[in-house]
Parts: sequence; C-alpha cells; structure tokens
Amino acid sequence: MGYLKTAEEKKQLVFTYLAFMLNGMLALSIGSLLPFIREAKGLGYVFAGTIVSLHSVGNLLSSFGAGTISVLLGRKRSILLFNACYALSYLLIIYGNHNVSLALAFLMTGLARGASSNFGNYTVNNLAPGRAGFLNALHAMFSVGAFSFPIFLTVITRTNSARWVVACYFLVAMGILSWLLYFFTPVTENPKEKAGKKAKDGNFGFFREPLFYLCTFTLFFYLCAEQGVIGWLITYFVDTGLLGSSLSQLMASVLWIMILAGRLTAAGLSGKLKKEKLLFAMGIGFVCFFFWLLFSKNTAFIVMGIMGFGYSMAGIYPATVSFCGKLIQKYSMAWSFILTVASFGSILMPMIIGRIAESVGIAYGMSSIVVVVLIDLALIIALNLYIRKHPEEFGG
Repeated sequence: MGYLKTAEEKKQLVFTYLAFMLNGMLALSIGSLLPFIREAKGLGYVFAGTIVSLHSVGNLLSSFGAGTISVLLGRKRSILLFNACYALSYLLIIYGNHNVSLALAFLMTGLARGASSNFGNYTVNNLAPGRAGFLNALHAMFSVGAFSFPIFLTVITRTNSARWVVACYFLVAMGILSWLLYFFTPVTENPKEKAGKKAKDGNFGFFREPLFYLCTFTLFFYLCAEQGVIGWLITYFVDTGLLGSSLSQLMASVLWIMILAGRLTAAGLSGKLKKEKLLFAMGIGFVCFFFWLLFSKNTAFIVMGIMGFGYSMAGIYPATVSFCGKLIQKYSMAWSFILTVASFGSILMPMIIGRIAESVGIAYGMSSIVVVVLIDLALIIALNLYIRKHPEEFGG
C-alpha cells in the first residue's frame, strides 16, 4: 500500500480487490450449483454442458466488449452495466422455468465475469504499473472468492438439498454488493485511452511467428482442461457415486485453495527459476495428477489428486502468457487473437464432455480430458525447445 500516494488510490485498490473476490465467488459458483440445477430443472448432460460453455462465451464477449463500450460510456458506466448481470442472472436461475432463461442466465454470468476481469486488471495495472505483486494479490482474491462459495453451499444444503435456492439468493445479494462496490469505487476516466496505440511493425505479422502458435495452442488446450474440470468436477463425483454431494462441494474448495497456493508459489519462484523450467515442471504435474485424479477410487487418493492437480495447474496460464510479451508489444493485434483462439477451448470442452456423458456416461466424458492434457504437455515441451533455440527473443 505504501506505493500508492493518495487516499483515493488506496480506496480504489481496496474496493477493486473486494469486488474481484466477489467476482471469483459469483463466477465460479456455477460449477458447484450445476448438479442442483440439473436435478431441479431436469436437465440432460448435453444442455448442461452447453450452458457451462455459454458462461465462457459471455466471458469472451465482455472481455472485448467492455473495453469498447468503456470508450463510449466511460469505464464506470461500462462496469456498472455489465456487473448488473450477476444479480439478474441468479434471479433468472431461481425463477426461470425454460431452457432459454437458463441459457441466458449462464451467458450473463460470463458477461459480468469478463467485464470485472477487464476492469480489475486494468485498474491495478494503472495504479501500480510493473508491480507484479499487486496483480498476484488481485488474482489471489479471486481464488479466495472461488473456494469460499462451495463451503457455504455445503453448509446450506447439508440437511436439505432444496436449499440450493437459498444459496442463489445469497449470490443475488453478493451481486448487488459487487455492483455497489464498483459504484463507490473512484474512477478517473482517461481521454487518451480512446486514441489507442499504433503498431510499429504491422498488425498481423504475428501469423508468421512460430511463438504465436505455440503460446496460443498451449493456452487453448490448457483452458480446455481447466474449464472441463472446473465445470464438471462436482457433477462427476456425485453422478459416479465416488463422493457424496457435500464432500464433492468441499473438493471444489480444495481445488481453489490449491490453485491459490500454486499461484503464490509460482509468483515466488518466478524470480529464482527460469520460467520455461517452471512451466515444464507444472506441465508434468498437471498431467500426472489428472491421471491420479481420474483413476482414484477412494476419498484419500481423490483429495491428493485434486490438491496436486490444482497446485500444478495454477501457474501454467500466467507463465505461458509471459512468453507472449514481446509478441504483444511488437504486434498490436496479437493479444486479441491469442485470447480469442485460446478462449474457444473453454467454450468447446464443456460441450464435448456433455455430449460424451449423454451417450456413454460422465466417467467417459471426464476421461476425454486425458487427450487434452497430453496434447498440452506436448506443446509445453515444444515451447521449451523453442525458447532454448531462440534465447535472444527472451532476454537469454
């Protein structure tokens, strides 16, 4: 906090952190609620997979749309517009009796999540440029929110599963609180944002760069696995009978606690170890612990598998993005294409798992992620080899 000079900057940072914690809770609650929603609304695996994917679609749309709309309306009005989708989406989940309303609700959770992520990352970068610790703290707050809700849901539904609706009302209240935090967050509009930046070396030259494809598809397959596991993990445990409903919810919290621990560890080690070696180690753990998780049949081994998987996966995304730095600086359109293509992984995989689960069962649906994690490891190895062959591109 000593880095910030004015009381207004400190208030802006604190409110942004608190809102981002609520963003983690509101955005990641859909995986925990999915088994209850499926049972209450009589949903099949295919439609359930589709609405989980619609969350990712909304996230992708608003990640870009929030930036564009903020130019027209200002950043404050833009975030208030998108963030209002949280409270409205959970009201739709409670009262909506048609598949269309559920689909719209899940899309709206994604719209709110993407805009909040855009706003939070921009604000912290603007307040403390070049200070990685501030950004690590921001994403740690997201993880705190993400692991808090499954614990709350477990307590609420322990004796009566119908109380999942009470948890939804709680999320409506948290959505309103999130909106109020943004409403009272001081925001300084910067007219220079409208001007944008001109690329020095052309906009689309990155298509000729091997690094673009290595980073993009490493992220694509990583997001396939991440959203596949986060979206379907609880449903997988409950429907296969491996764990009870309450214990399954706690496993979601364990996953996010370990992701938080992994992110903090990766941040601490990034200055001591070469990033490519750290990425390779995380990739190995990512694959090994997913196999461990998939083949575990007793509670103790399942817990160890989840802990290892969450810890290993935590740093893969930021480490891979860090290798795109010079590419993004060189080509103005590079990050937009990397983010768009990679995000399709989180959109496609939940639907693929749902279709497989509908045909042959949820166990086979989750097993399909094996292919994804193996391809991702192969790409991480290829990225490591590229970095070793071209050290001059990475300051080596």
